[in-house]
Amino acid sequence: MSYESNRGMKGNKPKLSPALMFVIKFLCLFAFIYGFYILYLAVISPGGKLYSKFFDEHLNFINWLRYALIESSAAILNLLGYQTKTAADQMLVVGRNIVYVGYDCLGFGVVSFFTAFVLTYPGVLKPKLYFGAIGLVTIQLINLARFVIISLYWHRSASVYLSDHHTIFNIVVYIFIAMSLYFYTHYQDRLIS
Repeated sequence: MSYESNRGMKGNKPKLSPALMFVIKFLCLFAFIYGFYILYLAVISPGGKLYSKFFDEHLNFINWLRYALIESSAAILNLLGYQTKTAADQMLVVGRNIVYVGYDCLGFGVVSFFTAFVLTYPGVLKPKLYFGAIGLVTIQLINLARFVIISLYWHRSASVYLSDHHTIFNIVVYIFIAMSLYFYTHYQDRLIS
């Protein structure tokens, strides 16, 4: 067998389509980002096998986000004329409701999805960074609006009430993500073509 025929055999490997490569990269990055979040929860949760007091007290970005969302919601409600009291994981609107902000209320699932999509979709880096930052801020602004609305209007005892605000939040955010990613992909496709 000659050198040329050997080289030709190696070049016949089937290539994955660009769309399939995108899906694989997207799923891997999504799993990495969301997996990191889950692992970090284990690191900052007292009593767990992986708990680290140092990370919990000094590098707890999850609680920083929760704090920012609670305090921002309280500030908005105060501007609207409501009196609020806050704690590390909850906000009380005097005469209305108390809102407990658990880890599942922070939107890390949708943030992981959005970030993975923006980073893995083929395109120019600068628009990726702008679009990614604006999208992440917008997701948290929608989350902030949810906390304000829930604190004012959600009543467990009412006959008609908003029973699953997490699902409604996810639907609203995924609609936002779908619309924004539609325009983002078309913009990126124009830049690279």
